[in-house]
Amino acid sequence: MAGLGEIIEVARGEKPCDTVLKGGNMINVFSGEIYPADIAIFDGIIVGIGSYRGKEEIDVAGKFISPGFIDGHVHIESSMVEVREFARAVVPRGTTSVVIDPHEIANVFGLEGIQYMLRSSKFNPLNVFLMLPSCVPATEFETSGSSLKGFDLYPLLTEKWVLGIGEVMNYPGVLRLDQDLLDKITMADEKRVDGHAPDLGGRDLCAYVAAGVKSDHEATTVEEAREKLRLGMRIMLREGSLTKNLRDLLPIITSDNIGRCFFVTDDRHPKDILEEGHIDFMVRTTIAYGIKPVSAIRLATLNCAEYFKLDNLGAIAPGFSADILVLDSLDDFKVEMVFKRGKLVARDGELLPLDVSPPKINLRSSVNVKFLTLDDFKITAKGKKVRAIGIQPKQIKTREVITEARINNGLAESDPERDLIKVAVVERHHASDNIGRGFLKGLGLKQGAMASSVSHDSHNIVVAGTNDEDMLEAVIDICRMKGGLTIVKDGNVLARLPLPVAGLMSEEPMGKVKDDLENLDRAARTLGVPIDDPFMALSFVTLAVVPDLKLTDLGLFDVRQFKFVDVFAE
Repeated sequence: MAGLGEIIEVARGEKPCDTVLKGGNMINVFSGEIYPADIAIFDGIIVGIGSYRGKEEIDVAGKFISPGFIDGHVHIESSMVEVREFARAVVPRGTTSVVIDPHEIANVFGLEGIQYMLRSSKFNPLNVFLMLPSCVPATEFETSGSSLKGFDLYPLLTEKWVLGIGEVMNYPGVLRLDQDLLDKITMADEKRVDGHAPDLGGRDLCAYVAAGVKSDHEATTVEEAREKLRLGMRIMLREGSLTKNLRDLLPIITSDNIGRCFFVTDDRHPKDILEEGHIDFMVRTTIAYGIKPVSAIRLATLNCAEYFKLDNLGAIAPGFSADILVLDSLDDFKVEMVFKRGKLVARDGELLPLDVSPPKINLRSSVNVKFLTLDDFKITAKGKKVRAIGIQPKQIKTREVITEARINNGLAESDPERDLIKVAVVERHHASDNIGRGFLKGLGLKQGAMASSVSHDSHNIVVAGTNDEDMLEAVIDICRMKGGLTIVKDGNVLARLPLPVAGLMSEEPMGKVKDDLENLDRAARTLGVPIDDPFMALSFVTLAVVPDLKLTDLGLFDVRQFKFVDVFAE
């Protein structure tokens, strides 16, 4: 590593740079300008802007030079691939840094899962910063694989790559003065605390912000985002796979408040990453909306870096890390070259060979389910009407739908003709007897069953089906794969995706995962499912911190009342 004196000499032109990007149009996110300049790089950092000579000179005349993009909030587990494969997909698209919240794997493996993500991130051409999961489990109304208290997390706050406390999803717990949550917020001290507060407003929102929560990515309307912005929160503009809020929120951005917003993907599936893009897709979308290119790039770079106090990232300026993109134009926004700390790591959409391969880290199996029988899926009728969980298209929020039950021999059964099907959540961490049962509307399944070990946030096995036999076989197939997604009809597996890493991630390349997901989608459509990403929709049926009605392994849960309710409405 070069000394400060040598850096000064190189910056003054007294010694040669390692690399100079010559003749490009530099995008300056500080001044909002684009102008021609050479970019001088030495020992992995930018040392000068202007006219320089170097040991290696790369002609980028006519191209546009941008800071590397930053994703300010992402669950890599939701891409269903390990860190090395995630990097292989997003780095060539211009993402050079991500801020992850590993609460998915932490809900399965606890501290072991967090350490796995930290260790897996080494030797990748991608900065992986980490926010410590605040809600493991997300609530006390479900069974997770681990429970992390403030004192468990506290030692990790000294880690270089740890930036603070991740999304505080249990906002009712904050408002009810849950001491462990308050301890976690307090111990963040000078570091950041991210929020997660859908529909929260008024005095409750004031209390949430006053507690120390500094950001939110759950706003879905301009009105909601504006209220949070006015109270000092940073607004994370989200474009995931199920939750696509970017276009709805762009009208809030003005020249006065743009510094308070930045881009995040949260949960983005392989198909969207590989076909649309990652943060680059958000930049293109924002420019198409009518926002100036330099402003769109600021939303993808500097704003996020400043929020997380990453003082050497997010811009092209002396002293900043040389995480740099070369773009062909500001029209189609194709990323031609990606430099990570001054080293060319991707060209024309492909990651270049690495000097050091990322480590392969093994984890124990995470699927532990008690012996199941058909009786485990039966629902004894206790009334004529049931509370069904109503899936809403492209939203993680659900509705409570009270509807007539189909009763047969004293049992409440699926009625696929009315789009009313059984759903169950099987505890998969401790092989307990816990199985939550209920009904689902909006999935559209007419035959068979579909099951997944990806179910936010405790990631028990969620299964929906038109009959108990296929539901049982689907759960058994999840166990065979040590986690994954599956579709079963008449006792036969039609399509499946093994996810043996914590029941959340594949060991295969992202392209193979995408192909398997497409096979699952096709199989779902043959069984009558009309919605896109049905497995993602199913995975949020269990998220007991987002309104209205959810199902955990402990039962049917009303998020607004924050209590369990009976499946039967009478």
